[in-house]
Amino acid sequence: MKIKIKSIFNFLLATILVSVLFSGCTEDFEEINTDTRVLAELDKATIGNVYAYCQYRGLMNGWSFQTSQNLFADLYSQYYSNVQTKFPSDRYILVGGWLDGAWSGFYGNAAANMAVILKETDPENEVAGMETQHALLQIWKVFMYQRITDYWGPIPYSQVGNGESSVGYDSQESIYNDFFVLLDDALSVLNAHSGGNAFGSNDQIYGGDINSWKRFANTLRLRVAMRISYVNPSKARTEAEKAIAGGVIESNDQNAIFKTTPNSWNALNIMLPWNEFRMSASMESVLKGYDDPRLPSYFSPTAESAGTDSPVWKGLRNGYDIPGLSAPDLHYDKLSSMGPRWASPTDKGKNPIEVLLASEAYFLRAEGALNGWSMGGSAEEFYNKGIEMSLSFWGVDAAAIAAYQQSMNTPVATHDAPEPMTDIPVKFASSADKQLEQIITQKWLGLYPDGWEAWADVRRTEFPKLYDRLFSDNPDVAKNETMRRIDFVDNEFNTNAEGVEAAKSLLGGPDNGATRLWWNVKK
Repeated sequence: MKIKIKSIFNFLLATILVSVLFSGCTEDFEEINTDTRVLAELDKATIGNVYAYCQYRGLMNGWSFQTSQNLFADLYSQYYSNVQTKFPSDRYILVGGWLDGAWSGFYGNAAANMAVILKETDPENEVAGMETQHALLQIWKVFMYQRITDYWGPIPYSQVGNGESSVGYDSQESIYNDFFVLLDDALSVLNAHSGGNAFGSNDQIYGGDINSWKRFANTLRLRVAMRISYVNPSKARTEAEKAIAGGVIESNDQNAIFKTTPNSWNALNIMLPWNEFRMSASMESVLKGYDDPRLPSYFSPTAESAGTDSPVWKGLRNGYDIPGLSAPDLHYDKLSSMGPRWASPTDKGKNPIEVLLASEAYFLRAEGALNGWSMGGSAEEFYNKGIEMSLSFWGVDAAAIAAYQQSMNTPVATHDAPEPMTDIPVKFASSADKQLEQIITQKWLGLYPDGWEAWADVRRTEFPKLYDRLFSDNPDVAKNETMRRIDFVDNEFNTNAEGVEAAKSLLGGPDNGATRLWWNVKK
């Protein structure tokens, strides 16, 4: 269901229309019309249902998934390349209508409803006994808002739901500082309720298990800390070491996995038959060159080679122009689509969504150790553990994992990329200048298909060394440059002009894709 709003302000003063009660709660949708001026009428069951809705919308953005992730971050991180001639975003065009949909998809759904239930569960209100629920909401607020601020930079944050005619934007620095405050507050509550449960079956990730959410919160803190490691290294180290002391995700049975249902489904299963994107040349170069055992899980052989004795995986350079995409040998049937778990639309409610994995936690620790932080081990140990966690998650056996970790294979050239994407092997290098590239390249592989996080890492570290685009139609960002952020959306200039105009002064540069975010300072 889509909710059309003129602004966050108008939405929150009007009626909330929430599509909730996923099959983790019940088998049917129910529409709850709740006047935000009478929040006290919301009971615990209803709040749980709204939490389930926010959890899904904050992760997948529902029908806005394509215009929020697949057409932007997924292409900018070069997990995929575009094959649809009508889509220019792979050539760095920021299509306004798509981005308006991405923005309103977040603020008109997850953010709006999160503001309501955070207020309702606040321990300072008269409603008692919801401290742990409030803590889980604070953690999820950090998760979903980090994605949005890492797209746009300054965003509406502290004033969402302020009841005013204009919604102010917060600087990205202040938002990140508040992330740590929220995580501190949440963990102080959860530590006092270890072994307990909050939200139960309404929580489609951990079933409300508080100990699991403690590990999630600490791992999320580690992710947030690493994001600011170049712009504020002392704060980053303090927060990262605090995360390790608190206990992070360490095994695949602790992974945060969203359990989809027929009502809260994996959008990739719906989109794949549209045949609008395929494997990128960067993924082909690395996966083939490393003889990576995840290749047949991540991507399918070309249609013409599938089922034969010699399956072929074939990717495509990013940024093809329309004549190039119209060439017969670049037809989508001649390129590799996503792997079998995403191939069937009927599996949309059966295919889970990875949220935060042990492999990422180990790669974060590896980078922290490389920085000289106290992560509980060495960079090499955590690098190899990250590889182990990722490959075992995808069903690779121990012997193959060990062989992969010691491999000196390097990326290869592709049919339209005459040089390999990079020259680093899998086996951990002795030289420090290669080690960070190895950590981030393996992290990039392990994050797949989370384009939100992968694109943030590309900007933050300048790794992996992705191929240049073939063409850029954006005058601000050349084909050999990285898209740094998303422009503020048109609808905000129409409905929240005062707020968005003031936000321009927080950017540190013009409102375009070449302006770096606050944390993106590595050159």
